[in-house]
Amino acid sequence: MRLSLTIATILITTHISAQKVYSVEYASQADVKVFVVGYESQSDLSVFKLDYSSQAGKNDGKWFFVEYSSQADKKIFFTEYASQADILIYFTEYASQAKWKKKEKIHLFY
Repeated sequence: MRLSLTIATILITTHISAQKVYSVEYASQADVKVFVVGYESQSDLSVFKLDYSSQAGKNDGKWFFVEYSSQADKKIFFTEYASQADILIYFTEYASQAKWKKKEKIHLFY
């Protein structure tokens, strides 16, 4: 039992990758549909946009927007309405503010 738990933990930990995202044109192309809210208190995830891919974190809200969809870990679509989205995000000014507020949606970015 302990061995299987250890193996599962290792697999989950190594499966978490850098958050390189690509914004697609159509909702049908997306892995996750997101809506940008006006206030951090409304969000499921606070996101910080990075300047370099090497800075990208694990599944922690630090995103690097790639130029091509093939470079992305996740393809996202920005919805027009919050009700159409899988997740609500807020863009922060500082990397230290990037974090999950609702952990039950964290699986969307694995």
